Amino acid sequence: MKATIWHNNRCSNSRGALALLQQAGADIEVIDYLATPPDPTTLRQLLDEMGIPARDLLRSKEPAYVELGLADRLDDEVALVEAMAMHPALINRPIVRTPKGTALCRPPETVRTLL
Repeated sequence: MKATIWHNNRCSNSRGALALLQQAGADIEVIDYLATPPDPTTLRQLLDEMGIPARDLLRSKEPAYVELGLADRLDDEVALVEAMAMHPALINRPIVRTPKGTALCRPPETVRTLL
């Protein structure tokens, strides 16, 4: 099975999801989204695939969240997607895509629904 994971190796949830994909024998494309941030079009596509609004993918604990005043813009999909594309640390992780679907895999065991 082919799988893509938008990954941050410093995140235990991301490492856990990656380990589960590896244990399942998936053919994994690992994207270090901090080094190679998704563009707004890709982010919008991922959100559409997951069926969630941008605010559900947003990390509010990051300094950029406060600096950009995102708490006051939670209903502005375009602004949130653009902010996440420009500041990828704002993107919650890991995001996993397989032929069975796309999901934010928090907790990492969520990845099992995609296998």
